[in-house]
Amino acid sequence: MILNVVVVAVVTAMAALLASRRVASAPLWRATTTPLASIIGSGFLVLGPLLGGAYGIWAILVMAMLNAVAWAFGAAIRQSIADPRPSPRLDTAASVVLAFAYVISVAYYLNLFGAFAVSLTPFDTDLAARTVSTAVFLCVLIVGWTKGFAALERMEQVSVGIKLAIIAGLLTGLAITFAQRAGAGTLIIETQHLAFWPAITLGLGLIVTVQGFETSRFLGESYDAPMRVRSMKLAQLTAAAIYMVYIILLVPLFAASEYQLSETAIIDMMAGVAPVLPLLLVAAALAAQFSAAVADTSGSGGLIAEVTRGRVDPRTGYAVLVGLGIVMTWTLDVFQIIAFASRAFALYYTLQAVVAAQTSLGRGAKTRAFGWAALAIFGALIVVLGRAAEGG
Repeated sequence: MILNVVVVAVVTAMAALLASRRVASAPLWRATTTPLASIIGSGFLVLGPLLGGAYGIWAILVMAMLNAVAWAFGAAIRQSIADPRPSPRLDTAASVVLAFAYVISVAYYLNLFGAFAVSLTPFDTDLAARTVSTAVFLCVLIVGWTKGFAALERMEQVSVGIKLAIIAGLLTGLAITFAQRAGAGTLIIETQHLAFWPAITLGLGLIVTVQGFETSRFLGESYDAPMRVRSMKLAQLTAAAIYMVYIILLVPLFAASEYQLSETAIIDMMAGVAPVLPLLLVAAALAAQFSAAVADTSGSGGLIAEVTRGRVDPRTGYAVLVGLGIVMTWTLDVFQIIAFASRAFALYYTLQAVVAAQTSLGRGAKTRAFGWAALAIFGALIVVLGRAAEGG
């Protein structure tokens, strides 16, 4: 009971802080909400059980490596924001790949939204979940079409605030439980449970769980380049800190047999930490999927406008994405969608690394160009060898 009270108090305090005028009206925080909403989408829901079950205590190292790889790809995109040099063919190819990735990532987010929305109700069926997902797709389209990015950004701010407040409560509950078990000497230290090669290919396929930072590139109509670079860095650092603390606290609390790979595995696991957490995490899940979907929908509108040089406006881009997303909702399952998303984002990041290499070479920075080329090769390996997260 005491732990429940502490968790709720932390959630309330964090929510009040993020809703305060000083924070909510700060330009840097407003610019940060879009990439942050997308990065902390489905990741914190599926990554803990997945990493813990597959890697044991080595999950901490895998999480650190994922953050490092995401930061490197983010740096390539930040260079393109700060020093946009024309690479017409590559830029067009990358934009087409990213447009496809956005369509399937939004479908993934909103299909998870539907699954969590009905998970604690008597209507916990695939039909009900897909119906909810379709309704939310239409809601995002209506707001984006009638109010534009500004309205979508305000929706993101509210949902990101809710999500971060609940994550703060989750981490508090985990920290207290971790300290109690450490004091009792009952922490669980297990090594990886996968063979070497499956462990490698699974790790390569997890980049999709930390993607989302690229949305900063497409906010040029709302923020200048320095602001977009700063906000992307802040979003990535904030997300990395949350993920690292989460994995460090979570993994030693559960044995391998307690990890189940499903959309709602974390909900069941947290019932043993604090009874209030499952309900809070369902709320966080809904906020996470909604805010991530809104962020990628916003990004897609700007992307389509950029590719077509303004011939197709962002509102029409929203409509195309929603239409395709609804088709995927009714024809594919969540795991098929994430399998496509993982490779699409990896391919986009590979192309961005190639653009960064070209830019650096054009500036005479051969060492940096070599580094970007190596990153592009690594990205290509992710596309070819990476397994989707849910394939573990």
